[in-house]
Amino acid sequence: MAKQIINNIKLGIFVIAGLIILVTSLYMIGRNQSYFGNNITVRARFTNVMGLTKGNNVRFSGIQAGNVKSVHIVNDSVIEVAMLVEREFQPYIHKNAIVSIGNEGLMGNKVINISTNPIPAPAVENDDLLPVKKEVGTNEMLETLSTTNDNVAVISQDLKQTIKRLNNSAALWNLLNDTSISYNLKISLLNIRSAAVKVNQVATGLNTIVVDAHNGKGTVGTLLADTAVATDLKQAVNHINGASAEADAVIARLDSLIGGIQKDVNNGSGTVYTLLKDTATTNKLTNSLDNIEKGTAAFNEDMEALKHNFLTRRYFRKQEKAKKEAGK
Repeated sequence: MAKQIINNIKLGIFVIAGLIILVTSLYMIGRNQSYFGNNITVRARFTNVMGLTKGNNVRFSGIQAGNVKSVHIVNDSVIEVAMLVEREFQPYIHKNAIVSIGNEGLMGNKVINISTNPIPAPAVENDDLLPVKKEVGTNEMLETLSTTNDNVAVISQDLKQTIKRLNNSAALWNLLNDTSISYNLKISLLNIRSAAVKVNQVATGLNTIVVDAHNGKGTVGTLLADTAVATDLKQAVNHINGASAEADAVIARLDSLIGGIQKDVNNGSGTVYTLLKDTATTNKLTNSLDNIEKGTAAFNEDMEALKHNFLTRRYFRKQEKAKKEAGK
């Protein structure tokens, strides 16, 4: 009898311990699913939840913060998701926080991600509606991949045809097998390198000139920095402008004079016409020049005769002597 009592006590203790363990496990599981504890409810509305179900995890900045409380349809284009979020996250989640739907891993269960917004806003309150961000779902990604695959297939086919044309092009292979081309390319590269060196030298020289001019050195620097030179240049330009104006006036007068002479010649009057067109006057001028030439020759003969005359010879000798002394 005593042994039966002891066995009943052991069985009671075992059952009570099992119940305690079961209750503790249920509490821990419920706490993990946010069924117990201090929580707040926040909502978000989507056009497509992409397979999100009740009980899926809610994460704030990558940290487990709660669970999906419910998913229900508001209308034909809006689906509202209610989320249980632990109250300890409330001070960090603001009213403008962004809600999005993601995956746990590449192909895992759906999860709600709550991201912070850099714009300041008050902390979230119970039953607040948070803004959402549209995420690219698996179907959209597969459609994009399908389109990309089709494009790659087209590009591959075009590339295949291009390679066939290149393989069948005798001119291309002749060009590739021509050894003289490499030599000519090498010579061209050497010439380009030499030209580049010369251009670099010219650029260095120009840079030196610019630096010297900036520092007031050299002819250009003097012209740019020396105010006296600038004044002289300005005066020279003014003189040139004045000379140009005077030249224009002289040309105008000459043009007027030539016009008058042309008019006299056309009208058969004036001194120029007489000199150019009147043969009698021309003959008289010719005779006068001949007479002057003859008179000059006779005068020279008379002067030579005077040098040898005994009366004037002494005078001329004194003159020649004086000239020689003056030349020494």
